[in-house]
Amino acid sequence: MPDLLWYAAYGSNLSAARFGHYLAGGRPEGAARTMAGARDATPPRDTRALELPGSIFFGWESPTWGGGIAFYDPDRTGRALASAYLISREQFVDLLHQEMHREVGDDLDLGPLWDSGGQDLGPGRYERLLRVDELEELPVVTFTCPRDQRPAVNPPADAYLTVIARGLAETHALDADAISAYFVALEGVSQTPEHLRQVVRAALG
Repeated sequence: MPDLLWYAAYGSNLSAARFGHYLAGGRPEGAARTMAGARDATPPRDTRALELPGSIFFGWESPTWGGGIAFYDPDRTGRALASAYLISREQFVDLLHQEMHREVGDDLDLGPLWDSGGQDLGPGRYERLLRVDELEELPVVTFTCPRDQRPAVNPPADAYLTVIARGLAETHALDADAISAYFVALEGVSQTPEHLRQVVRAALG
């Protein structure tokens, strides 16, 4: 079982500043929730731009952002852009606990994830763990909804898209037009192309 792994973030954690709150704690800009932080607040050792096989859709109703949040569908054709963060296994476990609104501190047995490439922790929205790739001989892992717990499609809030847009610009070096076109193609996005361009341009300043 590796001590280090690449966590592939495809939603608001595309933004390094947003993801940093899961490690250091605090309330991200635009969010209604304060993060506890990880036991080890060390920043990621490296960050890479990554495209996962599959696609992204927006669903559920987020108490943090309002509107839908991003979910990864490995079986759907499309694009799934991600920021891959090199972090410790313990930091990944603490991230999972915070995403599931659980107390940080307990360890998790991730043996099935390493052995078979997938692991369901429970029925919650982000409790399906997936090993989706390998980078520099270390596993690339992410999480999404269990297959039988796919939430209803729900458009994301502009504040949520703002954070994702910043992450795409930072990691993938995309401009406003490219980010807007990416959003338009994702399932669940109902905003018009012009509205999306306005949101993205404001996000990028």
